[in-house]
Amino acid sequence: MRTVLEPKRLFTGILFLGIFTLAARNIADPDFWWHLRTGQYIVETRSVPHADPFSFTRLGHPWMAHEWLSEVLIYTVYRVGSWGGLIVVFAGLTAATFFLLYLRCKGHPYIAGLLVLWAAFACRPTWGVRPQTLSFLLASVLLWILERPKRTQRSLLWIVSLTLLWANLHAGYSLGIALLVLFLIGGWLDGIFGFARWIEVRAEIRWLSLTLMLSLAAVVFNPNGGRLYLYPFATFHSTAMQKDIAEWFSPDFHRGEYLPLVAMLIATVVFPNLSRQRMRPRTMLLVCVSAYAALQSVRLIPIFALIATPFLAEPGDAFMRARQRSSRASEQLHLTMTKLAFNSAIAVVLIVFVWVQVRQVILRQPESEAATFPTAAVSFLREHHPPGPLFNDYNWGGYLIWNLYPAERVFIDGRADLYGDEFMDQYSATYNLTGDWQEPLNRWQIATVMVPSQCALATILPASGSWKPVFQDAQAVVLVRVSPPIRQESTPNTSLAPTTPALQTKTAPEPSISTPRDPRN
Repeated sequence: MRTVLEPKRLFTGILFLGIFTLAARNIADPDFWWHLRTGQYIVETRSVPHADPFSFTRLGHPWMAHEWLSEVLIYTVYRVGSWGGLIVVFAGLTAATFFLLYLRCKGHPYIAGLLVLWAAFACRPTWGVRPQTLSFLLASVLLWILERPKRTQRSLLWIVSLTLLWANLHAGYSLGIALLVLFLIGGWLDGIFGFARWIEVRAEIRWLSLTLMLSLAAVVFNPNGGRLYLYPFATFHSTAMQKDIAEWFSPDFHRGEYLPLVAMLIATVVFPNLSRQRMRPRTMLLVCVSAYAALQSVRLIPIFALIATPFLAEPGDAFMRARQRSSRASEQLHLTMTKLAFNSAIAVVLIVFVWVQVRQVILRQPESEAATFPTAAVSFLREHHPPGPLFNDYNWGGYLIWNLYPAERVFIDGRADLYGDEFMDQYSATYNLTGDWQEPLNRWQIATVMVPSQCALATILPASGSWKPVFQDAQAVVLVRVSPPIRQESTPNTSLAPTTPALQTKTAPEPSISTPRDPRN
């Protein structure tokens, strides 16, 4: 017990309990809800879907559920621990990611701890109950393995096994493959520029090449087989996803939440000048590529933080060494009873504080849900069953899937890869009243619209005389068509045409999926 309460270990405990508390946040990710429903679908049908069951616009179309194992985990935790279980488990996974980062930071523990906290604040915009949290944890594990001084056959097997797990949890496995490639190229550059002996470089290149090939082979062992190889490329080249989905945008540095990232980017340029050691080419390659990725997409900020933080720790360690020599004798002294009692009090107060804070977050979940999602409008739809099909807001599609499926299907939801660029552009035109915005409403024979009360579509439809509001609050409006839609004589793109009754009869029988319930009841 005395060892645990030593200042350095107490500091470490405070640091990661603090990160855990910061990461314990209410569920606000719009995609969470269709992940939760997909997990339920897989558990209750004991099968991974390969065709869309949730929308009427893509019903029966091929769909790659690449996050299937993450979704099973999410649903299982929900069944066992409800919202509190999800919040606590994913906060713990986030804290574990940064603990591994802390272990990779060489030198003075206080400097390493402060840098890890800095990295945590830089990554906060990406935190939440979402499959990406698992992906970033596995990236942290991979970097910890790759940076260990001794690489053995056991390390190789660990990385291949990690890739196999990663490929079933999330398509972010491609980040792991990219890291292996960068380490391979970086090791070769270290040899060219004289930072390593060629005998060591050749051994490392052989080891990394074998690891890379076996890891690529392991990816195929997933429910989608070899198709998963192409999925990351399709995502990166999707114009609609890059244009319409906020987490794929470049960071908006006018917003305060990205200031820690700005400071970290500047530090990667300034800090090397404080150290007398030359930067290894491999380190420079990793930092530059990950910094470029973070500037391209908010989603990739954690990868930059995981790579840059150990690099920033080296100058800080050099700065602290001289000060550490003068205080080394005092650090070797045993804890007095007074200090032991004081540190014990700090530990108890911190644990109580964390428990109170996390409990408050859990208790606020229903309030947070009602503030973020159209809970009242969904209750209206469930009770009154207005005529379908339903046109819905993109960010609300997942919430509707969780609350209304299988009784109702959505027009669109967060699975942008399923809907494709053309469909996403047409949805955007309707939602933003651009181009021939009424055409999708008529083509799909939309009878009910549910959108935010303040959006332009909610204003223009009642003014047209063809729609009337049947429900409205500060968050959402539900409009029902009062005049028949204009039927389209021809559909130029059959892939976007409404599913006909004949096609519906050819789909698989409706799986038995229970309605959402609170597992505490």
